Amino acid sequence: MKQYIGFDIGGTKCAVCAAEADWVQNECRIIDRIQIPTGNRPWQKTLDSLTGAALTLIEKQQLHPAAAGISCGGPLDSRTGVILSPPNLPGWDSVPAAEYIGEKLGIPARLQNDANACTVAEWKFGAGKGCSNLIFLTFGTGLGAGLILDGRLYEGTNGLAGEAGHIRLAENGPVGYGKEGSFEGFCSGGGIARIGRTLVQKARAAGQNSALLALSDEEITAKSIGAAAENGDGLAREVYRISAEHLGKGIAMLIDLFNPERIIIGSVFARSEKLFRGPMEDAVRKEALPAAAAVCTIVPAALGDRIGDYAAVAAGAAG
Repeated sequence: MKQYIGFDIGGTKCAVCAAEADWVQNECRIIDRIQIPTGNRPWQKTLDSLTGAALTLIEKQQLHPAAAGISCGGPLDSRTGVILSPPNLPGWDSVPAAEYIGEKLGIPARLQNDANACTVAEWKFGAGKGCSNLIFLTFGTGLGAGLILDGRLYEGTNGLAGEAGHIRLAENGPVGYGKEGSFEGFCSGGGIARIGRTLVQKARAAGQNSALLALSDEEITAKSIGAAAENGDGLAREVYRISAEHLGKGIAMLIDLFNPERIIIGSVFARSEKLFRGPMEDAVRKEALPAAAAVCTIVPAALGDRIGDYAAVAAGAAG
């Protein structure tokens, strides 16, 4: 197996990992990793810290990496390796990340949008092994999608393919991706929290009972709502039913458009699958073309909390 260095760059924290991967055999093993805070500092200092950590791993593990992969939130240009002003990375404007890291390490470096990198990681190393046509939905802080079509990552004309979170599913509803009633508004951690707060306000006005009524707005999160739903709280279950129904509607659109054999869903869905599964499948059956839905399986992501590391490695190994 070849050796790789992976950089997972986020707004709060970053990580660099060392890995061995076999692209043909769909195998990857994370050898070691170092995590650092992103910090409110110039991008050069963050990248210097990351490349310094990478050199430490290379020396410690006696590695000879073939390439480095960089996974980062967009917007970015994967073709030129430039990060373009991501909202969660203030001051990172037109950052030549691939060139900068490549020169520091003396190896090729490749930059990829984090949703696409996660998609490739699940395709090669996780729940998408063996598929030629699949869609990965992030379903975390926001909702992004990655597309594997005919055995290749599809990025679109200028790298913006897969922005499923921006699709409007309802005229009215929670705001996500700057749009009311959007896919992200209904199907993200923040979206579930917003649905929960709206239903709690109505429940208080109507004198209804729910464990959620004892929580402040800040305490009403996807995690706390999920915990209440697991304990049988009716209001919390209704929050997840609403999200799950819209998840199914959004998935039905993707099934009709792309005819995938598998849809993989991460984060919130992967943690609370049983709360989503029934209403989601009911909506898919109602909305999607039956012949297309029949050949598509919907599964949780397999790489769990380490998906960021695998995604960074995949960004490097894919080249």
